[in-house]
Amino acid sequence: MKPTADILAYVGLGSNAADAAHRLDAAQAALERLEGVRLVRAASRYATEPQGYADQPWFENTVLELAVDGRCWQAREFLAALLGMEAALGRRRDPSLRFGPRAIDMDLLLFGEQSSVDEHCLLPHPRLCERAFVLVPLAELVPDRLVNGLSVQQWLDRLVWRREGRAIFQ
Repeated sequence: MKPTADILAYVGLGSNAADAAHRLDAAQAALERLEGVRLVRAASRYATEPQGYADQPWFENTVLELAVDGRCWQAREFLAALLGMEAALGRRRDPSLRFGPRAIDMDLLLFGEQSSVDEHCLLPHPRLCERAFVLVPLAELVPDRLVNGLSVQQWLDRLVWRREGRAIFQ
């Protein structure tokens, strides 16, 4: 039986396309059009240096807090919807360049209190606690939210990173 209460889901958005701000707006609008999904809050947007593959433009990142109707959505189906929206918004996956440029990236970071080791829907997101570009905006929304035994803020405090205005360096 599916749950009936709203589930708070956190989705990370990112793009390093020339029109990144427009793409983040389009991704947010696409999420808001989904049945049973309501935007609660959006974190600030940050310019972030690329991770893994440095020879590419900087990213624009944010995190959205969404109320997701548990009667309509389960985590795996919600993630599948995100992947479909990525493709519709121009994301083309290149397996040879895993951390390369992105027209749009929509990551399911947290889905309520759920944890999952399903290889197709890992929750919490497996690299959430390693990335300042995710933790900084997530900490704006829920600094005390526990993830793998520590708060979002505690995970952020463990990283080596710095912020200059709206720019995040890691």
